Amino acid sequence: MRYLPHTDETRKAMLDKIGVAGMAALFADIPQEAQRSGLETLPGYQGEWDVEAHMAALAAKNRAAASGPFFIGCGAYRHHVPASVDHLIQRSEFLTAYTPYQPEISQGTLQVLFEFQTQVARLTGMEVANASMYDGSTACAEAALMASRVKRRRKIVICGNLHPHYRESTLTLGRFGGLRIETTRPQPGGAPELAGLIDKDTAALVVQNPDVFGQVRDLAPLAEAAHAAGALLIAVVTEPVSLGLLRSPGAMGADVVCGEGQSIGNGLNFGGPYLGLFAVNKKLLRQMPGRICGQTVDADGRRGFVLTLSTREQHIRREKATSNICTNSGLCALAFSIHLSLLGGEGLRKLARLNHESTIALAGTLGQVPGVKVLNSGYFNEFTYKVPGDAAEVIEALAGRDILGGVPASRFYPGEGFDDLIITAASELNTDEHRAAYAGALKEILS
Repeated sequence: MRYLPHTDETRKAMLDKIGVAGMAALFADIPQEAQRSGLETLPGYQGEWDVEAHMAALAAKNRAAASGPFFIGCGAYRHHVPASVDHLIQRSEFLTAYTPYQPEISQGTLQVLFEFQTQVARLTGMEVANASMYDGSTACAEAALMASRVKRRRKIVICGNLHPHYRESTLTLGRFGGLRIETTRPQPGGAPELAGLIDKDTAALVVQNPDVFGQVRDLAPLAEAAHAAGALLIAVVTEPVSLGLLRSPGAMGADVVCGEGQSIGNGLNFGGPYLGLFAVNKKLLRQMPGRICGQTVDADGRRGFVLTLSTREQHIRREKATSNICTNSGLCALAFSIHLSLLGGEGLRKLARLNHESTIALAGTLGQVPGVKVLNSGYFNEFTYKVPGDAAEVIEALAGRDILGGVPASRFYPGEGFDDLIITAASELNTDEHRAAYAGALKEILS
């Protein structure tokens, strides 16, 4: 197959058809700093063995999360994933499965997604969940768009302690969806005041729990305030293991729960692919983006599974679709479902307790280091602490000692005055030796 580039005539014909004056206008919405005029940064032709050697050299610069003490979180968490999870998802009937348009030959895929939906609904305390989305940040953005559509209002209030990547995704999609988004200032270790920002023009309030700084809060008062103004409460969860210990968002009055499912069944994978979770109350069912798998019976009365709702752009609704997301993270959803099935309810609660106990031990150990101050009044497996000096330099110094100690808050909030804050996370994989090494290295660096 040969590459046949467009001619000037074909480009003009396409631009005329969509009513755009020229190529510059076509890409006007892309920030100037992200635009490139050529491919000058890419190397020229090399032989296959040269490329392999180059890629191997680049890969050798990476440090695997399992190679030493690891305390990084901020929306992506390292947990033990049983070998059986990877073994099962690599079966050819799962690994090569595509969109189940024909239920008669897709019963396995459909049942997997149905079971996944059931697990997510029970985990979040909601009535119905969809068959997954891209990741947590796009799920959050889709929730905001759905709230605006349902309430016929444009204002979305975002808590400043929402993960910045989720905020930016929501701002980006919201900009083209006509949303008016207000965000409070982030408050490390605290709970920003939000109820006073909700008014008759507000479609939804977006709150993360635990938030990006690890702080845990009761969502019930916020749900009451939102409902009193006729708005929805969107609860964001980036660490679903926390739902094995904390009260579910649904039990606290959330109307929509969205977030990231990576930490159950999925590795860090250098940042992806990940898994978006999305669950709602039944009254919002038909406005929920994505697809929903349902259980039914066939002509002979045997149990079967079908796509119950899939009002997406590639079907008949086109521009009237509830979402422009064109696929789901099916394999990641399967890994999530297998791992959660292996754990069971009691196993998940035990895993959550192990994470919390590990974090209590870490906070206690780091809190004894001179100059360190833990800011959180409550947490699950993540918290923020203050150091004397530049936190980014401290993190680099820790990395030089083969300890990945967390994320400097200044990476997410440059210029916000958080240069001395570190967000750190613990899990069931951290040992007493890891915590002692972390505290010892931190003490040495700060002395």
